[in-house]
Amino acid sequence: MLDLVQSLFDLLPDYSPETIGVLMIVAMLFAIFVGFPISFTLIFLGVFFGAWGFGMKLTIFLMNLQIYGSMMEQTLAAVPLFVFMGFMMEQAGLMERLFQAVQLMLARVKGSLFIAVLFVSVIFGAATGIVGASVTILGIMAATTMNKSGYDVRLAAGTITAGGTLGILIPPSIMLVVMGPVLEIPVTDLFAAAIFPGILMAVLYLIYSVGRCWLNPALGPALPEEMIPDSRAHVWREFMLGLVPPSILIAFAMGSILLGWATPTEGAGMGAFGSILLCIGYRKFTLAKTYSALIKTLEISVLILFLVAASNFFGAVFSRLGTPQMITEILLGFDLGASWIILMILALVFILGWPLEWVPIVLIILPILTPVLLELGVDMVWFAILVAVCLQTAWLSPPVALSAYFLKGVVPEWDLKDIYFGMMQFMVIQLIGLMLVFLFPAIATWLPAYLYSN
Repeated sequence: MLDLVQSLFDLLPDYSPETIGVLMIVAMLFAIFVGFPISFTLIFLGVFFGAWGFGMKLTIFLMNLQIYGSMMEQTLAAVPLFVFMGFMMEQAGLMERLFQAVQLMLARVKGSLFIAVLFVSVIFGAATGIVGASVTILGIMAATTMNKSGYDVRLAAGTITAGGTLGILIPPSIMLVVMGPVLEIPVTDLFAAAIFPGILMAVLYLIYSVGRCWLNPALGPALPEEMIPDSRAHVWREFMLGLVPPSILIAFAMGSILLGWATPTEGAGMGAFGSILLCIGYRKFTLAKTYSALIKTLEISVLILFLVAASNFFGAVFSRLGTPQMITEILLGFDLGASWIILMILALVFILGWPLEWVPIVLIILPILTPVLLELGVDMVWFAILVAVCLQTAWLSPPVALSAYFLKGVVPEWDLKDIYFGMMQFMVIQLIGLMLVFLFPAIATWLPAYLYSN
């Protein structure tokens, strides 16, 4: 049967394998932009161009090998566990309690709600790592109070969407878990490298939003007197109950990973189990909500892991055709230097981030360009964090900017144009943060070097 199918492919033009690889990339980009399902498209293209370039039998062998290898990758087992941990933390209602406590503590401070949003964004980003969930919950929690307090819609929308994107960068980011095996970098190194850039972005957001409120108090006035509580003890109690338990859980899960006491999968298992205990402790645990969290976890995990297997097969066929080596030789022939090559790649990632999710970019585009960076001796941990910050920027970049639609869905009274204008302000701040990480690599590389130098 394979011989019969192969005889049909033998009728195709006899191009060089490298040329077939270029056609493979063009077909892949066309199919993705048209809207075909990415995973099945990658498998189909891998089979078609593999059989055309070097034969059906070797193509089928590569398919079996790559899919089996992807499913046996132990690090990827952390993906569903971290996703489940995020959904259970959301179920526990900790973020709502923490947000309300922070806003009441800073009730008389200009821009206090912006501070509360960004503070909760960092905690929730470390708990879930899912941008859509973060933006949605922040919008539900903050928008009503911001409207009542007379906050500027554009600045409010920008703060919420920018804060929500921190989950893609702050560990334990699902994207970093997936990116580690793709770039052949320990996930622990990526987690350590992402901590300071994540804090840097949050601080830049905070300086901008609060700074504008101090220059123009009308953008973020203090809360109305009727919203300010009489009992400070109650506020402090709510703050501690909202902050301490999730912080302890995240510290145990992340700390055990960063210190080498547990693998990412084991740390994720601890976090998932701890999130169940938190739900029970806060009396939010129900079988119906837990079942819903499991179903959502299954949907997201299957989407990511199936795409990992499909992209690994696609990449194996592409590499076997020899096109990555050809691309490497062409780029090196320009003699541009590592910095210019990295800037070109980041520009490509930024543009592709408009219509695409991070998953196909990380799984398909990065492996194609990795050989060039390795040849130039680029620090791959630093490069991975640059890509993560760049993809975070793409979430805030019109015309697609999925964060805008997440926010519009839960705050329909805000005009989409105002949301876009607010996001673009923070996109500029994000680009400044990206440039800082580019110019000062130690922001990303110092902590993993300090922790794992021995």
